[in-house]
Amino acid sequence: MKDNQHVKTGGIGFCGILTIVFITLKLVGVIDWSWAWVLAPMWIPVSLILFVFIVGILIAMYLDLFRGRK
Repeated sequence: MKDNQHVKTGGIGFCGILTIVFITLKLVGVIDWSWAWVLAPMWIPVSLILFVFIVGILIAMYLDLFRGRK
């Protein structure tokens, strides 16, 4: 790689920007939401990932149990 080429990784992302916007709107009084919904762009993606992971584990356990009975 040449010296003048830089690789940029990471960044704030859509959920991060949305969280900052919601916090700003809450603090200036534009929205009257609870803090749980203001911070929802941070916890909803994490919850979805955990849900998919748990469902995958349950499916794997079920398939393992089903195969063990045959």
